Amino acid sequence: MKKLFQYCPVIIFAPIIFISVFLSSCGQQIAPSGGPRDSIPPKFVGSIPPSGAVNFKGNRLVLTFDEFITLDNPFEKLIYSPIPKKNPEAVGRLKNVNIELKDSLEKNTTYFIDFSNSIKDINENNILQKFSFVFSTGTYIDTGFLFGKTVIAETGKTDSTLIVVLQNNFDDSAVAKKTPRYYTKLKGDGSYSFKYIKPGKYNLFALKDEDGSKKYDQANEMIGFIDRPVIIGEDTSFTIYAFGDSLDSKPKTVQKAEKIEPNKSTERSEEKSLKFSNNLQVDKQDLLSELKLVSTTPIKNFDTGKIRLSNEKFEQLNDYTIEIDSTKKIFTFKVPWKENTVHKLIIEKDFATDTAGLNYIKTDTLSFTTKKESEYGSLSFNTKNFDSSLHPMIFIKSSIDLILKKYLSVKNDKIKLFPPGEYSIEILFDIDSNGKWTTGDYWKKRHPERVIPRGEKIIVKPNFENEITIDIKEIQKGSN
Repeated sequence: MKKLFQYCPVIIFAPIIFISVFLSSCGQQIAPSGGPRDSIPPKFVGSIPPSGAVNFKGNRLVLTFDEFITLDNPFEKLIYSPIPKKNPEAVGRLKNVNIELKDSLEKNTTYFIDFSNSIKDINENNILQKFSFVFSTGTYIDTGFLFGKTVIAETGKTDSTLIVVLQNNFDDSAVAKKTPRYYTKLKGDGSYSFKYIKPGKYNLFALKDEDGSKKYDQANEMIGFIDRPVIIGEDTSFTIYAFGDSLDSKPKTVQKAEKIEPNKSTERSEEKSLKFSNNLQVDKQDLLSELKLVSTTPIKNFDTGKIRLSNEKFEQLNDYTIEIDSTKKIFTFKVPWKENTVHKLIIEKDFATDTAGLNYIKTDTLSFTTKKESEYGSLSFNTKNFDSSLHPMIFIKSSIDLILKKYLSVKNDKIKLFPPGEYSIEILFDIDSNGKWTTGDYWKKRHPERVIPRGEKIIVKPNFENEITIDIKEIQKGSN
């Protein structure tokens, strides 16, 4: 009996210790280790009413997904068609999106909600792409559609911040005064699409909607328009060319991008002297551009008799001119350069004084050599299907500069010397023959001129005969 009593505490308390340890371990939530990251977006599992419902009479929608979701910026991202007078209130909560409709619904009308990329799962932010919801207050769902592309007329490029609208009021001023019936945003490639549209006639516009009104009511906004009403149910696709005031995006025509280097003839220690820089390329002068001297401050007085260009033997040249620009900072030497020739620019003391009274205090000689013609390539233009009524112009651009612009002609043309490099090409149909892009005017129903980028770049190789072929018909086809 004594032995039994001695072992009883073990028998009684062991289960208690086991249970305590078990409960303690169960209270700790241990994150699973390893395993692939969740990359699956939320899945739509049902709604009240069902998507595609007809004869809907309520004012609330509840959409349910298979996991917890978040609704990102619904005021900006959700698109409601037709455009409501009062924006609905959309809220993401747990696994649901709840939408309260603030407007009275119209009879026999199809309503479409484009959620864009607003729905994400709450843990990994996986986006549910291309999700939409449709219902009707009538007995059927409208199936009208329209798609196309919007292009900036001046550049031939796209701007995904524009919107496209369908207006069912046909007054010219409606685009500025009335909210459109439908609108949609552009995708990154400039394309747009309308779905579930009521068949009928509409005016079609592209707008740079700066103030969010979906109207053409600001001086700095862009617009694009189609000449006639589009007919939903018959028409299917349109390209819209948007325009505003000139973007001033085309820099002045130059022959070569210039890099201004510090003037090596100026001493750093001469803090209180007038200093100049130049545009030589490692002591080489480009055959296609002028020599420039650039002051850091405006010049007040100068004496051209104290600056002269000479040959290798210091014999002064006479077949050049010197000009100073309107800022009074840049001296330009216009010289008929010959290849591979040594020149010396002699700048005498007191050649110039700036507006602060600083003088050029030391006579300097700047030596340089012109480039060889073999350092350039030739460039030939082969124009096919030439149409003189379009007045086609070609723009050849480097990454930062407009290198050349010229009218194309029915005959082949050739430029003997062209800087080597990689270039993009644009074609302008200069209908008014003024040598530049001309904007449109919606109120006068005048469309803008079109600039069409050529998709393929060209590479001009040095000491090589390079050729560009431009097919006017193909360029036109690509712009439609």
